[in-house]
Amino acid sequence: MVFEPTSIVIANIRIDEPVTVLTDLLVSGVCFYAYFKLRAISEKIKLHYYLKLYFLTMGIATLLGGVIGHGFLYFFNEITNTSLPVSPWKLPGWYVSMFSIAMLERAVIERSKILVPKRVGWFFSRLNIVELLTFMIITGFSLNFFFVEVHSAYGLLIVTSSFSFLIYTKTRHSGSKRFLLAVGLSAISALVFMNQWGFDKWFNHFDISHTIMALGAWFFYRGARYMVLHPIESEPVEDSLI
Repeated sequence: MVFEPTSIVIANIRIDEPVTVLTDLLVSGVCFYAYFKLRAISEKIKLHYYLKLYFLTMGIATLLGGVIGHGFLYFFNEITNTSLPVSPWKLPGWYVSMFSIAMLERAVIERSKILVPKRVGWFFSRLNIVELLTFMIITGFSLNFFFVEVHSAYGLLIVTSSFSFLIYTKTRHSGSKRFLLAVGLSAISALVFMNQWGFDKWFNHFDISHTIMALGAWFFYRGARYMVLHPIESEPVEDSLI
């Protein structure tokens, strides 16, 4: 269902889609919280690096998406005299989010290297770069969010879920179990967005999708923290899922 656009004015400043801005900032807040919490851990391994980079860039992407892509898009279009059907000002948030998903892919690929043949890890590590650059180029020329969605679907539903499932079936590691739950929530979020399921104009499909994304980001954080503190090489220590 398509709902009419919403706007509010605070101190003579117009903010479009204010609830969407807030829910974007909710996702951003969870990601920044996760980044700083992971940063406080002293581990110096590639997995840790990729996970920190994932949360940092996803926090930036959703911040850009909320502020530039929704709340003040009209302002940026006006100052650059942009009249295209889809504003190029959407691209910064889209590009950073695509890079972020690629870092999540690299994290699970890196984590699985001791469980898969070396050539498999090598192949997916290279494919990770190729698919990111390919989708970024296509998205830049087309200005079509569909390709951002396809990239996210590939990164989450194929790469992240497959490697996480592989690791979990071989090790019963709780970190991968949380990642699988987070991917499931991400899939629900995508379904809500694609089908435009919303309650009304003040809480539409963007807002529901972002709220579910924030919950998914929390489980990604809990999984990431567990992975860093309890490597596959160590005996997994079960704790509460939350």
